[in-house]
Amino acid sequence: METVKIEATKTPSNVALWSGRIISWLCILFLLADGIMKIFRESHHVQGTTQFGFSDSFVQPLGIILTACTIFYIIPRTAILGAILLTGYLGGATATMVHAHMPVYFSLSFGVLVWAGLYLRDSKLRTLIPLRKDEA
Repeated sequence: METVKIEATKTPSNVALWSGRIISWLCILFLLADGIMKIFRESHHVQGTTQFGFSDSFVQPLGIILTACTIFYIIPRTAILGAILLTGYLGGATATMVHAHMPVYFSLSFGVLVWAGLYLRDSKLRTLIPLRKDEA
């Protein structure tokens, strides 16, 4: 098996770095609060989950999954894995909202913000997925 090493072309500017950190931490704070409230079965979270047709026994497992995905996103070495896992979680939330005929902008926005924050603060990710290709 061949290993590919990705070299970051340049470090992000201070504005990009701090914008990415702020966006990421706002997402992290919200997602951790949501996950922890689900773990502790806060009444609004239980009620919200059952409104979508899920059994209230799903609340704690969903909270554990969301909290674990968010922790992966917090750790710099596993941040990309965390973003991928959060994308899956938020995709499920979006599908649930579509099924319930509810607006999907909130879950979609968080998915975009998770990746935007990571993209702005991680030069290796920008090297791997450039927004534009410079002409040679």
